[in-house]
Amino acid sequence: MNRIQQKLHEHKKLLSIYFTAGYPTLNDTVTVIENLEKAGVDMIEIGLPFSDPLADGPTIQASSTQALKNGMTTTVLFEQLKDIRKTVTIPLIAMGYFNPMLQYGVEAFCAKCKEIGIDGLIIPDLPVDVYQEEYQTIFEKYGLINVFLITPQTSDERIRFIDSVSNGFIYMVSSASTTGAKSGFGNAQSNYFERIAAMNLKNPQIVGFGISNKQTFQQATQQARGAIIGSAFIKHISTNGIANLDQFVNPIIS
Repeated sequence: MNRIQQKLHEHKKLLSIYFTAGYPTLNDTVTVIENLEKAGVDMIEIGLPFSDPLADGPTIQASSTQALKNGMTTTVLFEQLKDIRKTVTIPLIAMGYFNPMLQYGVEAFCAKCKEIGIDGLIIPDLPVDVYQEEYQTIFEKYGLINVFLITPQTSDERIRFIDSVSNGFIYMVSSASTTGAKSGFGNAQSNYFERIAAMNLKNPQIVGFGISNKQTFQQATQQARGAIIGSAFIKHISTNGIANLDQFVNPIIS
C-alpha cells in the first residue's frame, strides 16, 4: 500500500504542508522536510517552482521566483532528495506544473519519483481526461498516486469522474481564487464542504487554499480528512527561518 493510502487510514485529521523546493535557499529542501516531520506534520507537498504558476497566489509565486533564481530545477531536486527515505517516513508528494515533467520525460520523471520515494503527484494543469487516456498506466506502473483538484465550480458529474479515476485523496480547493491565507471561511465555503461530504465519494478529501491557523484548519476539516497549508507556512519560514518549525505546526495541531 502506498504511504499516502496508509496515512489516510489513520484516525485523525491530517495536516499537509506545502513548501517550495529550493526556498528560502537552494539547499534548504531536505532540512525543511526533515524538520516538518519532526514537528508532527502528516504529509508534505514539495513544490517544484515554475515560471508561470497559474494557481498560485503572490506568496507562493514569490517563493517560486526566488527558488528559480537560487538554481532549483527538476534535476537538482531529484539529486537533493536521493537519500530522503533514509531519514523521512511520512508521505511526500511532488506538486508542480506539467511542462517541466514533459521536458524531463513523463516516464523518466515517474521512474525517478519511485526511485527516491515520492508517493504521489499533484499537477494542477493536467486534466483528468488526458491523464486517464495517456498517462495513468505510467503512473500506476511506478506506484504513484495522482491527486486531482476540485473547486466550488466543479460539476457533480466531473467530481464523480475524478473520484472514479483517483486512488488516494481529492484536493478540495476551498474557493475559486488563487492560493493564499484567509482569516476564515464563509457560508459559501461551508455549503460547498457540506455538498461534497454529502456525495459520499470513495476517496477522502483534503482541503487546500485559505488555511493558515488552527481556526481555519478546524473549519476545513469538519467535513474533510485533512487540510493543506502553503502560503502561511512560506511566510513563516521567510520571516523565521527553517529551524524550530514546531513553533508553526504545534499551535495548529495541538
